Amino acid sequence: MTDSPAAATRRVPQLTHAAALAALQAAVAHAEAIGVPENVAVVDQGGNLLAFLRMDGAKLLSRESALAKAVTAASNGVPTGRLPADLAVTVALASRGRLTNLPGGLPILIDGACLGGIGVGSGTSDQDVAVARAALRAIGAEDLDVRDPDVRGPNGQARGAGGPEP
Repeated sequence: MTDSPAAATRRVPQLTHAAALAALQAAVAHAEAIGVPENVAVVDQGGNLLAFLRMDGAKLLSRESALAKAVTAASNGVPTGRLPADLAVTVALASRGRLTNLPGGLPILIDGACLGGIGVGSGTSDQDVAVARAALRAIGAEDLDVRDPDVRGPNGQARGAGGPEP
């Protein structure tokens, strides 16, 4: 053990509220451009909500899935939508619905560090992912090829988000 305060703390990069708002604005702009009302949630690395918007006409219950997608992407550091169907149900039940396997959640990776996640819900899986990717580009986050299952995350997990929603 040490008595040094520096040894008891560490500096960790954090997603700012300004970046969360910029991501949210870019997501909304892309959703408007493709004509799909969406729910968009941005969380920090601990899954704490930093920004949320339900666009006019977005599905009411998709607000819950958007938040779950963001939290899942932030907690795993990989896009949502890659688990086998049998594990997807287990994950959802074990987390009391806080985690999901629905596509549309992307980690916010900057300089290799996962600073949070963005979750989008109300469109099709492809629309949700496209809106989330627009948000990542707006803040300079890594925009992974989310359809490539060979792209690996920091824990060796596949980073791709693919396939239809269960």
